[in-house]
Amino acid sequence: MYLRNLEEKKEQVISSIEEQGKLTEELKKQILAAETLVAVEDLYRPYRPKRRTRATIAKEKGLEPLAALITLQKTKKEPLEKTAEAYISEEKGVESAKDAISGACDIIAESISDEAAYRTWIRETTMRKGKVTSQAKDPEAESVYEMYYEFEEAVSKLAGHRILALNRGEKEKFLTVKVEAPEEDILRYLERKVIRTENPYTTPVLKETIADSYNRLIGPAIEREVRNELTEKAEDGAIEVFGKNLHQLLMQPPIAGKVVLGWDPAFRTGCKLAVVDETGKVIGTTVIYPTAPTTEKKIQASKDLLKKIIPKYHVSLISLGNGTASRESEQFIVELLKEIPEKVQYVIVNEAGASVYSASKLATEEFPKFDVGQRSAVSIARRLQDPLAELVKIDPKSIGVGQYQHDMNQKKLGEALNGVVEDCVNKVGVDLNTASAPLLSYISGISSAIAKNIVAYREEKTVDLQIEKNCLKYRNSDRKHSSSAQVLCVFPKEKILWMQQVSIRNLMLQQKSC
Repeated sequence: MYLRNLEEKKEQVISSIEEQGKLTEELKKQILAAETLVAVEDLYRPYRPKRRTRATIAKEKGLEPLAALITLQKTKKEPLEKTAEAYISEEKGVESAKDAISGACDIIAESISDEAAYRTWIRETTMRKGKVTSQAKDPEAESVYEMYYEFEEAVSKLAGHRILALNRGEKEKFLTVKVEAPEEDILRYLERKVIRTENPYTTPVLKETIADSYNRLIGPAIEREVRNELTEKAEDGAIEVFGKNLHQLLMQPPIAGKVVLGWDPAFRTGCKLAVVDETGKVIGTTVIYPTAPTTEKKIQASKDLLKKIIPKYHVSLISLGNGTASRESEQFIVELLKEIPEKVQYVIVNEAGASVYSASKLATEEFPKFDVGQRSAVSIARRLQDPLAELVKIDPKSIGVGQYQHDMNQKKLGEALNGVVEDCVNKVGVDLNTASAPLLSYISGISSAIAKNIVAYREEKTVDLQIEKNCLKYRNSDRKHSSSAQVLCVFPKEKILWMQQVSIRNLMLQQKSC
């Protein structure tokens, strides 16, 4: 994606400069050889259409020739003020020699700022030798950012999580964050590049102009670029951690062949329970009140109910969510297990994202008659049975496997995490006879529409599709928009065995011959 954007930017810049009639072969080669967007922007800066600046106003007043004389340092015979008198014009708004010199300096300052080589050196030097500092806006205020109230660290050594923390503290108006560049080194470098000879009249003026160019134009821009680069690298690192954590979570081994009791703990509203069989099918839901505020009578009623449910459905495993009232529920479960003859184990499961799923459109379609608590309990039970199959139903950003997720580029984060989910699903594979539509949609080559059609065929058992030579032929295939489609392969028992790529054209010919 970055390389594609880079190539598009190069084409755009070359086209824009060419329209202005200023494109040279050397400049074109430099643009084509640029390896980053920042380098392309630096080369384009002198030719970019600018809003009205101090330099453009000075040019309109006819002060460019004076700026050229000062830059070339050709005024050795007389003071600069004497030379500038020739450019005084009340009509153009240049009322004195001082005004003329000031305008010429604005032109020179912008010219220095637009030089790509200078910007590249300053940016690299700031990255190597610069420091990031932060100060508290109110030193007396209490916040989680107190360790950054007087903070300083080299740009080159600053860890990604600190960058994201500083950004958040600044966004929440607790911190003032700055990049301190090695200003003396930068000014000496610019002086060596701009001041070619010693001239008692122009050298002091050029030094002031160089300082103005850096402090007013170059410095703030470089600070923004350095901070953007640091933030981008920090986000990439955080997204990588997100991806690794999500991969580990999705690739947890499933617990197959167990009837599981999902337990969504809560206080006031009661604990929601859901029993799912070995295939993940919901076979019962209920609510009990073993946690505060409760009474001994309610606690005993909860135990009595569970003592009936466990043997009735042959429950062998309890999946307990780790949310509010989890510890109190765990104490209750431990006491219960001591009182029953059945061998039942319990596992505390991370319920991050369960509430998001339970209120989603997908959960509503899957369990239209359940409330959000019942859906959450089902999700908690299923994510123990098969973490991958259940967690793919939840937006990866809602699973809670990283830090600072709301501070980073949401599009980039979403694409990266969806890529991890897709990779995991395709690595493990799915059972077409039990997989949900969201899970099937992550399989390469299967769209959401095809996934829903597979589930509809499997569950409704309506033979909309004809079986011939062990191949299931589409009637709803999108013949207008593709030349091939994923076609289900089944045997008469209606057990889906595999999928293969089949030419739609050939299927159409076969259907015509039938």
